[in-house]
Amino acid sequence: MAASLGPLVGAIDQGTSSTRFLVFNAATAELLSHHQVELKQEFPREGWVEQDPKEILDSVYECVERTCEKMKELNIDIANIRAIGVTNQRETTVVWDKTTGEPLYNAIVWLDLRTQSTVERLLKRIPGKNKTFSKFKTGLPLSTYFSAVKLRWLLDNVEEIKKAVEDGRAMFGTIDSWLIWSLTGGANGGIHCTDVTNASRTMLFNIHSLEWDPELCKFFEIPMEILPNVRSSSEIYGVMESGALTGVPISGCLGDQHAALVGQMCFQDGQAKNTYGTGCFLLCNTGQKSVFSDHGLLTTIAYKMGKDKPAFYALEGSVAIAGAVVRWLRDNLGIAKTSLEVEKLAAEVGTSYGCYFVPAFSGLYAPYWEPSARGIICGLTQFTNKNHIAFAALEAVCFQTREILDAMNKDCGIPLSQLQVDGGMTNNKILMQLQSDILCIPVVKPSMAETTALGAAMAAGAAEGVEVWSLNPGDLTAVTWERFEPQINPEESEYRYARWKKAVMKSMGWEASTSSNGDSSIFSSLPFSVFIMSSMLMLIGAKYLSGK
Repeated sequence: MAASLGPLVGAIDQGTSSTRFLVFNAATAELLSHHQVELKQEFPREGWVEQDPKEILDSVYECVERTCEKMKELNIDIANIRAIGVTNQRETTVVWDKTTGEPLYNAIVWLDLRTQSTVERLLKRIPGKNKTFSKFKTGLPLSTYFSAVKLRWLLDNVEEIKKAVEDGRAMFGTIDSWLIWSLTGGANGGIHCTDVTNASRTMLFNIHSLEWDPELCKFFEIPMEILPNVRSSSEIYGVMESGALTGVPISGCLGDQHAALVGQMCFQDGQAKNTYGTGCFLLCNTGQKSVFSDHGLLTTIAYKMGKDKPAFYALEGSVAIAGAVVRWLRDNLGIAKTSLEVEKLAAEVGTSYGCYFVPAFSGLYAPYWEPSARGIICGLTQFTNKNHIAFAALEAVCFQTREILDAMNKDCGIPLSQLQVDGGMTNNKILMQLQSDILCIPVVKPSMAETTALGAAMAAGAAEGVEVWSLNPGDLTAVTWERFEPQINPEESEYRYARWKKAVMKSMGWEASTSSNGDSSIFSSLPFSVFIMSSMLMLIGAKYLSGK
């Protein structure tokens, strides 16, 4: 007979690199079981990043089924799973056909750069080409990062999507919308919705009225009828329509960084967390007041825990490349077979030996918002080897965090005395110690690292009609921490940080405007073509002169 542990809550954690399903005990927040599936990313052209929405959905089904099988093996009754929360990679854009349930194009991932020409075209329509023209409505600058420009590109470039919009068949959503619609029935009555946190990352949503903004939709020429209904982060949206958990309500939804803020129990004004995943994201709760940055940070909705509950806001520093740089060292350069091996390579030398790595693969996000930047490694000597480059890559993640933390301290006026961290990269002890050294403050990591999934589970379990998880401060489970203290003097930290800033300046201005179809291939460059032709002629001439 299966054991009863009281009410349980599941969480779908759909990230850029993988999908996971995790099950928590609602009374203790203990993680009972989980399953993970790694996902493919497609790079059809330079700067383009796509994923298959069907593969993402299939990975969710697989994770749910496998986790349920594991729970049965552990003699845990899955009938006790009372609710499911969804947390997801934000901004990633999907358009699908509501009559067939089929995606009309691959998902354009948040990291994707194809929309730079779209951004530049839109900027020409704004007086003074002001990137922050919608800052006080959306909290966001005009950037390739956000969903509106990705959706605009799809409407401009994909005939199938244009036709589906004309025929009234198209639906738009970020990954949460695609999953919830599909899981609650899809073409057979699926619920087309999103929550306020994901909506706040589209550039189409007014973060004060908590509604889609007609003026912004008109500016981007987005038909409002394809947008999902916006709901709170904690309410019953619908129920699972298939699989082992058929009939279980989906009742929590938060963008991944907002879910981590909740999972880290950052419910008070001034509490902050930094998540190290594919990218790196520092969020600071600013309470029921939206605070606007003078130092390159975003203003976003932190969460809204119920239909009739107030929205809470956050300041956010966003870094595009964190864990992705380790994956790049592994998959592109092949200097390590696993992510763990990168940590070992760095540990063997304990220094970058003056080598600095700026992983601006998708331009620079906060605090620069500079799409022209590209990745560079500088300070190389004949002594530099793969160990130093591995160390420089880890150090780059820490320097980028220092930049956004400095900006947040200036905006908030009260410097953080310690940094709460979470995410997959926090298992890397070298990285965590480096981070403390570079920030000159302690770094504290919760013993239960799955804070993003935990946040989604908390939102789902607390929803009206579920109510198996209390969010009252006195009822929240006490968190145990692992602590990393600075081990170098501040002068050395400042010296290394200054050298990093110098490298950042050198990374800017590498990439000019892309063509209208997003093809930023270097072969479209005339000077490069001339170089290739002249090189070929020189080779032919040399061969002729040598008589071979």
